[in-house]
Amino acid sequence: MQNGSSSNNGGQGRLPLSAVVADCVKRWFHDTLKEARGGDVNMQVLVSQMYYSGYGVPKDTNKARAWMSKASRSRSSVWIVGEKHPGYNASDSDSDEMMGEAQ
Repeated sequence: MQNGSSSNNGGQGRLPLSAVVADCVKRWFHDTLKEARGGDVNMQVLVSQMYYSGYGVPKDTNKARAWMSKASRSRSSVWIVGEKHPGYNASDSDSDEMMGEAQ
């Protein structure tokens, strides 16, 4: 919308895109944490990855390990992706490499 008809106070007080993205990432972390606390193993892995990389939350390798440990109680293979970027799964690009190693 041009000519000053933006929905956020007529265009005044606009936030830089980086601030908007950072806020979205923080909200994603908090939503993920809620699901992880509820017992969702995939979300526990994601919280661990987020803590490990500092994505949406201050980097904390101790908390990352604690969440990965919790997730590993249900699925021991989660350690493979513990230090990967948030959202990375073992079924992503490393799976072909792991299959080659297993043979």
